[in-house]
Amino acid sequence: MSFAKRLTSAAVVVVLLLLAFGGGWLVGRLGIGVPSVSEADLNDLERGFAEQMQGATLIGQFTIAGHEGQPARSDRYDISSVEKISDDRWRFNTRVRYGDVDTALPIVVPLAWANDTPMVTLTDYSIPTLGTFTARVLFYGDRYAGFWQHGEVGGLMYGTIEKGAVP
Repeated sequence: MSFAKRLTSAAVVVVLLLLAFGGGWLVGRLGIGVPSVSEADLNDLERGFAEQMQGATLIGQFTIAGHEGQPARSDRYDISSVEKISDDRWRFNTRVRYGDVDTALPIVVPLAWANDTPMVTLTDYSIPTLGTFTARVLFYGDRYAGFWQHGEVGGLMYGTIEKGAVP
């Protein structure tokens, strides 16, 4: 076998391995194929949070640090459902809209509880197609609030949780 054919074969194998591992990483990050925890196994707070987010829309605003003189910008997160998939991981089946971004995808994120308050906790967390984020977002009653960081840009976010606002 010639050197060129061996090199081509090796390159094909490397590409296939990268695609397999990359696909596995993406499937794991999106939680595709990962079964959710049974509703019967959720505690009352978890069940209440899942019900609150079912068909909900987060309608609010976000600010950008360093641009305090400018008005806050609108953002919108349509959530068809949330599902607990492990001890601290929840899958948000969502459509994200802010600025020029408008995309639908499942997002698996860590969720912690501060007493009776659920909080998304991201630290340098990569979300496919959106980028890497650090954020803390609290949900309480019909409101949400928190901070976000995306690379060098960050700020605050806040708004209301509305049922039946999903288009």
